[in-house]
Amino acid sequence: MQDTHTAQPLKTRWYDGLTPAHWNVLRGGFLGWIFDGFEALALVVVIAPMLKSLLAPAQLPSLPVYAGLVIGITLLGWGVGGLVGGILADYIGRKRMMLWSVFLYALFSGFTAFSNTFAVLCALRFLTGLAMGSEWSTGVALISETWPERARTKGAGFLQSGFGWGTLLAAVVWYILSSTHPLGAQTWRLMFIVGALPAFFVLYLRKGLSESEKWRQAVKEKRWNATPDPHSASLVSAGDKRPFTLKQLFAEPEALRRTLLTVLLSIITTTGWWAISSWLPTFTVSLAKASGAADAVAWGSRIAIIYTVGAILAYLLSGFIVDAIGRRAFLSLTFAGSLITTVITYRLTHTLGGMVVIAPINGFFTLGCAYAWMAIYPSELFTSSLRSTAISFVFNAARLIAWVFPILSGSMIKTFGGVSQAALIMSSCYVLGIFIPWFLPETQGKGMPD
Repeated sequence: MQDTHTAQPLKTRWYDGLTPAHWNVLRGGFLGWIFDGFEALALVVVIAPMLKSLLAPAQLPSLPVYAGLVIGITLLGWGVGGLVGGILADYIGRKRMMLWSVFLYALFSGFTAFSNTFAVLCALRFLTGLAMGSEWSTGVALISETWPERARTKGAGFLQSGFGWGTLLAAVVWYILSSTHPLGAQTWRLMFIVGALPAFFVLYLRKGLSESEKWRQAVKEKRWNATPDPHSASLVSAGDKRPFTLKQLFAEPEALRRTLLTVLLSIITTTGWWAISSWLPTFTVSLAKASGAADAVAWGSRIAIIYTVGAILAYLLSGFIVDAIGRRAFLSLTFAGSLITTVITYRLTHTLGGMVVIAPINGFFTLGCAYAWMAIYPSELFTSSLRSTAISFVFNAARLIAWVFPILSGSMIKTFGGVSQAALIMSSCYVLGIFIPWFLPETQGKGMPD
């Protein structure tokens, strides 16, 4: 069954008809995603001082390898937690899963501040990732299922911008802390203390969010088909016992095709950011030192902020761009832009002035557009009874594969003698992203499948 709200009156503004309930849903998902963004970048910006305080002197020459291991373990936990949480959200509801996700990842983030060995750090990073994995998919599902059609993609883009604002907040907080060093070499621990604050956000979520009626209705009517494809619908008739949602993604031919292709695009996105762009502050610090800048280390935080501003702009504009040019064209241009800007960043940029110019453009594509599509497109490919499972699988299953790439990236940095060479090699994955979208259906103007 297709959404009936696709027809729009002429000259209707996209936000006409949005109620306080709609904005509450956006606000809840947005704030939750801010905390996820903070947590993700906090790990990246403190990785060097954190490991220097935890590793033995003999281990420090291999710091990039240990850094990749910590990031990879976090991604692995994020992938497992997101997959499990997304499935549960299709059975017990989106709101309940969001509550538990936010509370538990805030708790484990706070515990990270007290890590005293590398092994304890890795264990806590896995648990943090495990807890925060499902927050994104529940927020996206709620926006997709509650907002009217003409505003839905914009709302999803705005929600996704929360990650950018969170990473920007992390960059600013670390810039202040790294400039003042209130705890000396142990200042990095304060970043994770700040990361524990979202636990209080659970109190707001309990009162400010309502459950998705679209999901409730689909479950009530026992509509178990995974996609709006007529053949898929005939495979699972209404009234049958509910199939396991994750199994449906692989049991129905059209659902399987859509799942595999979107997961592959998600892997490309995830690999590109964690194994390439997350090294941008480190690369910038090396440029600053080579140029003799007095505050070389601070340049890493500055560029992280500038990079994130570009990503936020992409998030805010993504819904409008997607509706204007279509989903497949948006994806193809996103990965083409990611490839080009990565080459410019790591091959052709040799000065801090050049980095200031290219960093926000790189952020626009590799972090902004490259993640915005996942908040918009997968929701349109699958039905309400397993939408959370589908979008969480697309978003998080990539981490079950891509978690090894930060580890490989760290090893490649050591093997090839620098961040730039490793990043350029890893950027080849973007080539696939340019062509894969054209094998998926175009959903522009077709509405949300019920």
